[in-house]
Amino acid sequence: MRTPVTIIGAGLGGLTLARVLHVHGIPVTVHEAEPSPSARYQGGMLDIHDDTGQPALRAAGLLDEFRAIVLEGRQAMRVLGTDGTVLFDVPDDGTGGRPEAQRGDLRRILLDSLPAGTVRWGRKATVVRALGDGRHEVVFSDGTAVTTDLLVGADGAWSRVRPLLSAARPEYVGKSLVETYLADARTRYPATARAVGDGSMMASSPGREIFAHRESGDTLHAYVWITEPLNWFSGIDFTDAAAAAARIAREFTGWAPELVALITEGTAPVLRSLYALPDEHRWDRVPGVTLIGDAAHLQAPNGEGANLAMLDGAELGRALAAHPDDVEAALTAYERAMFPRSAEAAVSFPERVSEGWSEGGMTPDMIEFITGQGR
Repeated sequence: MRTPVTIIGAGLGGLTLARVLHVHGIPVTVHEAEPSPSARYQGGMLDIHDDTGQPALRAAGLLDEFRAIVLEGRQAMRVLGTDGTVLFDVPDDGTGGRPEAQRGDLRRILLDSLPAGTVRWGRKATVVRALGDGRHEVVFSDGTAVTTDLLVGADGAWSRVRPLLSAARPEYVGKSLVETYLADARTRYPATARAVGDGSMMASSPGREIFAHRESGDTLHAYVWITEPLNWFSGIDFTDAAAAAARIAREFTGWAPELVALITEGTAPVLRSLYALPDEHRWDRVPGVTLIGDAAHLQAPNGEGANLAMLDGAELGRALAAHPDDVEAALTAYERAMFPRSAEAAVSFPERVSEGWSEGGMTPDMIEFITGQGR
């Protein structure tokens, strides 16, 4: 294939695509809005699935590098009642198919696998337009522009590339999460550290959930889910960390103190309002352009997003390598497989948790979800 590929976005999906293309000798350039690889914290833990993320890394030739960054023991999972009672506890016995790693470490091994200069930093796309005959122009915030015969939008929820293919826009899903971290948890907050355990922990009541996991070192990362409209959150001043934490904690009155401490004793709470595209978002084939990851199928967090983005990148890369003289055949094959795959994964993890309770405790479906594929 002689046509260079232009990727917008250096997240996990875009970098996986770039790596697979590089493995197959296909020229590629990635344009990323962030000014450098270390411009911001890259997020918490990811469980990399044996049916999506791991096959993508295998296609990229990076499974050994991935195994080197896996955090042992983090596949443990426990479910607590709001009073702190342990309802279910699944230890990590080393046989699970979804090992955990830090997102930043995973991004680093992808970046390190690419030739110098593949990623162009500080290149925020501001205008993307069709030029005809499958060619597209991308204009960046610094005034520079590129023209390409093959454009891939890997630029996330608010993709600049998506409007070339679809009029769909992300819509608020009716819930938001508040993110906090507790450092040195075993020393400073031993009761909370015991509650979370060695891996992941969840506690749930209708419209209110707390999820937490143990990251590298002794840091606990918490996601506090609240089902309320956007204007409910606009009444909270998140620039006042103490007041915001206290207000969020009031929604968990009566919960065990060791769980509420994930809100009140952590870092300044950060609000993440959640948006999604339609579950079966798809588009008609447009020459010379396609989407991967959240740009294609943004979903509420469900444990699948990063894995699907990586698989999208790997599958698109392999399709392009398999059709070196017919880009449109490659894009058609990729989209035909990607559309149903992403639609099947569209149910969010918190939705499954909230629906998985009966008056007597967890339903059989919930137990199967936690101990089986849901892990």
